[in-house]
Amino acid sequence: MQGSTAAGRGFSRYIWFIHAVVVLLLFCAQTAGTAQAQRLPDFLGSVPIGQIFPGADRADPPAGKPMVAKVYASDRQLGVVYLTSDVVNTRGYSSKPIDLLIGLANDGRIVGARLVEHHEPIVLIGIPQSKVDHFISGYVGLNFVDSPPRHGAPPPVDIISGATVTLMVIGDSITRSAIAVARAHGIDKSAGQAQQAAPATARVVDETRDAVQPWQALLDAGAVRNLRLSSEDVNRTFRESGRNDAAASAAASAEGGADADGFIDLYAALVSVPAIGRSLLGDTEWQRLRERLKPGQQAVLVAGNGAYSFKGSGYVRGGIFDRIEIIQDESSFRFRDRNHQRLADVAAEGAPAFREVALFVVPEDTVLDPVAPWRLQLMVQRVLSVSDKAFVTFDLSYELPAAYTRPAAGAQTPAAPSAAAAAAQAAPAEEPAPALWKQIWRGKAGQVAVLTVALVVLVGIFFFQDQLTSRPLLHDRLRLAFLAFALFWIGWYGQAQLSIVNVLTFFSALRSDFRWEYFLMDPLVFILWCATAISMVFWNRGAFCGWLCPFGALQELSNRIARRLGVRQLKISHGVNQRLSTLKYVIFLLLFGFSLYDLALAEQLSEVEPFKTAIILRFMRYWPFVAFAVALLAAGLFVERFFCRYLCPLGAALAIPARLRIFNWLRRYRDCGNPCQRCNLECPVQAIDPTGEINPNECIQCLHCQMLYHHEQKCPHLIQKKAKRERRRAPAAEPAEQVIVMHRAPNPNSEPGA
Repeated sequence: MQGSTAAGRGFSRYIWFIHAVVVLLLFCAQTAGTAQAQRLPDFLGSVPIGQIFPGADRADPPAGKPMVAKVYASDRQLGVVYLTSDVVNTRGYSSKPIDLLIGLANDGRIVGARLVEHHEPIVLIGIPQSKVDHFISGYVGLNFVDSPPRHGAPPPVDIISGATVTLMVIGDSITRSAIAVARAHGIDKSAGQAQQAAPATARVVDETRDAVQPWQALLDAGAVRNLRLSSEDVNRTFRESGRNDAAASAAASAEGGADADGFIDLYAALVSVPAIGRSLLGDTEWQRLRERLKPGQQAVLVAGNGAYSFKGSGYVRGGIFDRIEIIQDESSFRFRDRNHQRLADVAAEGAPAFREVALFVVPEDTVLDPVAPWRLQLMVQRVLSVSDKAFVTFDLSYELPAAYTRPAAGAQTPAAPSAAAAAAQAAPAEEPAPALWKQIWRGKAGQVAVLTVALVVLVGIFFFQDQLTSRPLLHDRLRLAFLAFALFWIGWYGQAQLSIVNVLTFFSALRSDFRWEYFLMDPLVFILWCATAISMVFWNRGAFCGWLCPFGALQELSNRIARRLGVRQLKISHGVNQRLSTLKYVIFLLLFGFSLYDLALAEQLSEVEPFKTAIILRFMRYWPFVAFAVALLAAGLFVERFFCRYLCPLGAALAIPARLRIFNWLRRYRDCGNPCQRCNLECPVQAIDPTGEINPNECIQCLHCQMLYHHEQKCPHLIQKKAKRERRRAPAAEPAEQVIVMHRAPNPNSEPGA
């Protein structure tokens, strides 16, 4: 009866908690502010205009919708400056805008980009600000008007090592805002391109024509196209873009020394066309290419001479050729190392010797129409300093000559367009790209599946804990394997370390503009938070803190190694341990209070967590942060899970609602704590009071006490029970065999000596 009453009280508290959360959400929904005012004026004066738009010396007051500020060099207008959050509603994991000032030239090229404000926990606990700035600078020089991004294509700038979803959000914000501003202010050229006349007659590649031609004939026919640039051509383009520093840089001087051969002499050809492919590749290589190509797939040959390499070295490190890009209409793509084959030379008669020859196969998920015009865009980059790069692009236009094509079967003249063509013209515009968070989830489907399987395994461990803990060796090995998974896969690989910053930003979002998509940006983190929230109803905070926390796993594994090496563990009395454990609640309340006043300050103070240093950055950070994390781990060698027990604000934040759990899975005997103290003495985190009760605020659900509960050689209760059982089973003792010795009694009537 008492147990049911206690369960009823616990359930009532849980219902009360749910009601409170619902009321809070409704209140936040009602008090959420209206649309945010455009904030370009707030940031424009904080940064010199020349840092956002190189070469500009003044700017007009912000105006228009979306709001922009026109910038000038003397009286010549160069372009506009705008704030990304004024244009697009792309927000990060914190649900706060990520504000970037962007300089957009009159030709649609991005000439400057600077991050001016953010509240991203992923940056605060994930990657240094310098790496974020480096990533953003990669967008400088790109032109999304001339080269619009293709839906589903990888970001035009490689995601840096250790980066997370925030960088994808930033890239998406830059891309979409640049296109929107260009269209709104007359920079967009896509409308004019869309009105270009369609070909008079539909044509396809003539597969029957495969005669081999010499190099010069291919050039004269336009089957091979050429782009020749001198160092002066490149420098002039840099100067026209306002980057005089790039034109006068050391890189420009080094390139100028090779002007005898030119900066670059670039050639491109569509070698999936039989006549062109046989001529440039030779019969053997052409047959290999034909066997490799799938129906409708194309291949491009690129060759070059000169001081500048069209390959660069990026494809060696990251698998992508970042200096060249194929653009056709609204789509564009880059080649990766798996699409590339290095060739020694060009087989056509009379072809010059080339420094670089590459055969690229168009990726299978990309379509390149062989008879429609396309262009190969070459990016020229100059590194001015560690944090400053300049970019310009040049186009090599290509259109397959009509001599290599034939009319398509059933093609009609413009006077009698087919029904299919009419339907195509009336077809609706391309559907918009799916939400960014959906794209991220699709891209991480494999990781989501692995984490889901791990969570199912963990649920199985808890549901069948009696069967597991009754086998001590199996329990120990399984726990060791799961901790290793949490550290190496969830932490160091998946970068899914939960943090108190996530808690603070969640409450901040409730008070401002709460939207689920803000928290769906990182699939692994979102799944872990959902799993942690559900597990608190069943198993308090121990499911996360004891099994899924990467830093907790690092502490426990390092402590195991220390004990194996003979490191003596410190014994802390129950009273001292109880008082020290209150520190984490004090830290949490202070951080929560600061977040209500200034979230950015609270995020900085949250560095009391060593998660960013030890897990996300793998100790690759400034030495004070590394020293702090190492000191906490060193303390954990003598006191198991030192940080978790006494300092972790995330553990404190999870312990408060976990008090409302409605189930109790940890089994106890009536004599636990009175008189038996074995579980109390052996609990790794001293979560068991001398009275035998388990403190749910401190329990990490390691199940060590349940192993003792089932262990007949360690649990005093079971030892006594076994002894009593054996005494009852013992058979009655058989009577001992007695030896009877008969003595003859003397006759009293007999005479002595008779």
